[in-house]
Amino acid sequence: MTNLITADLVVLDADLGPTKQDVIHAMANLVAATGRADAAGLEADALAREEQSPTGLGDGIAIPHCRSKAVTENSLAFARLNPPVDFGGFDGPADIAFMIAASDGADDAHLALLAMLARNLVRAEFVAGLRSAATPDEIVSLVTQAITPEGEEPAAEPVTPAAPADAVPSAEQAPPAPGAGIRLLAITACPTGIAHTFMAADALEQAARAAGVELQVEPQGSGAVTPFAAEAIARADAIIFATDVGVRDRQRFAGLPVVESGVKRAINEPAALIQQAVDAAKNPQARRVEGTAADAGPAEGPKLGWPKRIQQAVMTGVSYMIPFIAAGGLLIALGFAFGGYNITDIADKVVAENALWNLPEGGLLTYLGAVSFKIGATGMGFLVAALSGYTAFSLAGRPGIAPGFIGGAISVAVGAGFIGGLITGLIAGLVGLWLTSYQVPRWLAGLMPVVIIPLISSLITGGAMYLLLGRPIADFMTWLTAQLTAMSGSGSAVLLGVILGLMMCFDLGGPVNKAAYLFGTAGLAAATTASYEIMAAVMVSGMVPPLAMALSSAVRPGLYSEAERENGRSAWLLGASFISEGAIPFAAADPFRVIPSMMLGGAVTGALSMALHVGSRAPHGGVFVLFAIENVLGFFVSLLAGVLVGAAAITALKATAARKTA
Repeated sequence: MTNLITADLVVLDADLGPTKQDVIHAMANLVAATGRADAAGLEADALAREEQSPTGLGDGIAIPHCRSKAVTENSLAFARLNPPVDFGGFDGPADIAFMIAASDGADDAHLALLAMLARNLVRAEFVAGLRSAATPDEIVSLVTQAITPEGEEPAAEPVTPAAPADAVPSAEQAPPAPGAGIRLLAITACPTGIAHTFMAADALEQAARAAGVELQVEPQGSGAVTPFAAEAIARADAIIFATDVGVRDRQRFAGLPVVESGVKRAINEPAALIQQAVDAAKNPQARRVEGTAADAGPAEGPKLGWPKRIQQAVMTGVSYMIPFIAAGGLLIALGFAFGGYNITDIADKVVAENALWNLPEGGLLTYLGAVSFKIGATGMGFLVAALSGYTAFSLAGRPGIAPGFIGGAISVAVGAGFIGGLITGLIAGLVGLWLTSYQVPRWLAGLMPVVIIPLISSLITGGAMYLLLGRPIADFMTWLTAQLTAMSGSGSAVLLGVILGLMMCFDLGGPVNKAAYLFGTAGLAAATTASYEIMAAVMVSGMVPPLAMALSSAVRPGLYSEAERENGRSAWLLGASFISEGAIPFAAADPFRVIPSMMLGGAVTGALSMALHVGSRAPHGGVFVLFAIENVLGFFVSLLAGVLVGAAAITALKATAARKTA
């Protein structure tokens, strides 16, 4: 690892451009010039990481970083910028930029050394050396010393202020620090787990040392994580969650007073966080860890507004529901392939009365078709319960699962469908979250998530559905089904196809895409012509973005980087399989051209699919479930038209931009 940084990777007092995008471009090329990475791929991944949250740290320091398949050798590039460039730091532009380029397969040893450098960036003497160095070799020497493991303090050891062994208290001595005797824990974690995770850990440790507080930190980075010992948790007075992602094994800390923030606040304001945690440890009414394992989204605590929290909860429910749809729906489609579409009429009788040694009329294929259909139908029967249960889980954690599932099952029983499932999931989650806010004795805290909260939440959620909400929602679902059936075969069906196509191609697997997909899959249970046509429009539109980008990058490769051309080659299979996310690398690199082009292609495909009465009895699979597609020719005509339109649009936009740049 002595060659992690070399003089060739250092530029001093350089003008690399006025924006952070210019600086990242220049530093990616600096790494590529040494043969350690593909410049375009590294730049794209670093910019994508920058979009997640700015990498300006304050104090004139920026640390753009990423893990990338484009990196062949882990590298550090350093630039001392003149003039400084704004990287989103809280106190202005940065004159020091450190690019951490980690290979996608970097092992724990590499990541540990990268973490050592990141932690040194909050040490004043190290940064001063970077600013005063006269030659690239001096920078290399400073960094090499910083990443040398010898002498590094273990991250999980308690940090306590040093005191002479023979110190004797006296009246003339200064009073003890306000945090004296307080034992704190901290979790730090950023999206990539390379830089901010460890910088936050080190900043908190320094602030704790200055405040006279005993602190242990568990950096949950990309490498191996050494968890807190059970004894450390048992003796802790409070915990800090400085994270931009979910906390692993959060339930370990049930009942502890907690302070939550983003990871960058721990870097910029560590003393304030330590003081908040000290105050929480002394306050019997302080907010406490609920004892959940809710790792479904960012742990931003009070910083997240309710609209965002509700959106995250619904998206979590949809994400956990999709495997039920994929497994159940494809098994149903397989049942149709084996036993024909009339297998629905005889499946119950066949599985009850027949076996491999007692085959039904129609033989082995009929029996296998009936078994596949029944397994799939059973899986599909969990859709609403899973949607409800995991929506509640996202809000209330583990205590929300049981009332959420129970509410979803009741929603099915009263005919309220997936809308009822969404509502029961939110009710169960919000009730569970409300109950966790009650401060109870620590001996009772262990019973709350497994007995008390599920019991009360289930009673409130189920009672609300049976007594108040179930019938009105069921009546609305009946009306909605009738309206969709009426749209089948009318001019409105084409408009519906356009809307579904636009939604499927807007955010490529995001909330809008998932909403359209949920709309399509939820209707399959109705087993009507309209529901099959809606499902087909959703699926074939979702296939357009990866295939259109694959076609464009193959026809006009000069408009794309090598990394994008490689993504294009893999996008053929992803698109054929109905995995819209295959177009995300292109959209991340050029959203204002890619997304409108894909939406145009998706709208064309959706409209044609509905106009040609294409139907799908399978919720997923793309071209690999053609046996479950009605009007296969119309399926391919719709798909081809959208792919051609989308590819032509993005190619024209990129070519125009290239001519303007030339």
